[in-house]
Amino acid sequence: MDGLHWLDYAVLAGYLVVLLAVCVRVARRSPDADELFLAGRSLGVGVVGLSLFASNISSTTLIGLPGAAWESGIAVANYEWMAALVLVFSAFFIVPRLLRARVTTVPQWLEARFGVGMRRYLSAVTVFLSIVLDTAGSLYAGALVLLMFFPALSLTPTIVVIAVAAGLYTAAGGLRAVAYTDVLQTVVLLAGSVLLTVMVFGEFDYSWSAVKAALPPEQLSLIRPLDDPALPWLGTLIGLPVLGFYYWTMNQYVSQRLLGARDEATAGRGAMLAAGLKLLPLFIMVLPGAMAAALFTDLDRADMVFPTLIAEYAPVGVAGLILAGLLAAIMSSVDSALNSSSTLISVDFLQPRRPDWDARQMARTGRVVTLSLMAVAALWAPMIDRFPGLFHYLQQGFAYVASPLVAVFLLGSFSRWLGARAALRATVTGHLVSAVWFAAAQLGWTGIHFTIVAGILVAITALAAAAWQWIEGRAGAQGADTLAPVGPGLRALPRDVYAAAGALVLITALLVLLFR
Repeated sequence: MDGLHWLDYAVLAGYLVVLLAVCVRVARRSPDADELFLAGRSLGVGVVGLSLFASNISSTTLIGLPGAAWESGIAVANYEWMAALVLVFSAFFIVPRLLRARVTTVPQWLEARFGVGMRRYLSAVTVFLSIVLDTAGSLYAGALVLLMFFPALSLTPTIVVIAVAAGLYTAAGGLRAVAYTDVLQTVVLLAGSVLLTVMVFGEFDYSWSAVKAALPPEQLSLIRPLDDPALPWLGTLIGLPVLGFYYWTMNQYVSQRLLGARDEATAGRGAMLAAGLKLLPLFIMVLPGAMAAALFTDLDRADMVFPTLIAEYAPVGVAGLILAGLLAAIMSSVDSALNSSSTLISVDFLQPRRPDWDARQMARTGRVVTLSLMAVAALWAPMIDRFPGLFHYLQQGFAYVASPLVAVFLLGSFSRWLGARAALRATVTGHLVSAVWFAAAQLGWTGIHFTIVAGILVAITALAAAAWQWIEGRAGAQGADTLAPVGPGLRALPRDVYAAAGALVLITALLVLLFR
């Protein structure tokens, strides 16, 4: 396909008009702080579930998953089905506690357990990851695709335009604008991905046997050998749950949707909906990328697989729809990261220093913070072009930075012996070890896969916590109210959530067995 047809431009324009209309309608509410950050704690099941999915399936995913599959096979889909299992776990054992505590941010809950130091530490790290990885990565991925269809553009100005658009409507409407536009974006994203998958599969005459004949067996296997450079089975077992737990439970970028649910039952149902949707990327994003390995053998870099598939196989009109899905993914991930980061900075850093501010002052400050963070992400995004691949840039960042946080969060959630000072010292210790390990990996001194490193860092941080607590010589009973039994939360979940969770675990197991 040489360029875009007028029909493609019409589809793109139509999508942008609808998106703008939704945003303007929501923004008319002139939200206060609770509305800006948590949509008044009134989000329903569909909005929670679809928004969770749309925020995660970002432009980095649309670019990264097919690219990684083209390069090394479908094992990259392990990140997706593992996310479904993590969502099930969080819906039963973590989210009820957060909702009962009526917190606005996850670090607020951690403060009740470990004090203000841990709250601010987690907030600062989360903001850093959201801006440098999530937001900047999404801006870069979106610009990369648009440059292919609009060659006259250049990388940095394109990133700036995307950043300004996403920043303005996030600042105007808050989480409600983010969540409701996410619903629209999810529909467009799924429709475009399904259409592209059907077209690529058509190149193999819609025959799975033809696909298997065209690709090496290891390219179509989820479970890979221990020495596999892409994703060894041990990394899937001990590393991916760590990355998934941080992303779906501790990361304000995602958990904010669950905190904005109207009650525990709604949050549970929304989490199950998102978990079900997370099983789809294997079929509509990963497998097309793997099939592309038999179609394109001379691409310069894996990040070009998705735009090349669109250019080669999407007919007139459909290309516009898929690009609209890409724009949807960009906006969804950027607005989510911006809103959550703004929430963290406003609630965890500014509000304690300005207790006299009313709700509208907090909301106004939140908008300024949102636009400021957008500027930082836009400045960093062009730097990603210097890294070898978008997907590994993102996952390695989370593996080295998030793992110590996950260890302390889990210890604080399910044990009483760890005190505040030992928890903070253990987290810092874990990050010092991860920094040294990361430097050693970049220098080629160690070849251990980063997913395995994530599991090891959790163990090291847990041991450090035990050692620091032994040095402290006292029990950590602080914040005992946060350790109330999960039973009341479990009883609040309706039977259909239990049924959905059981079905999801069964389907996930069947998928792994089918593609083992």
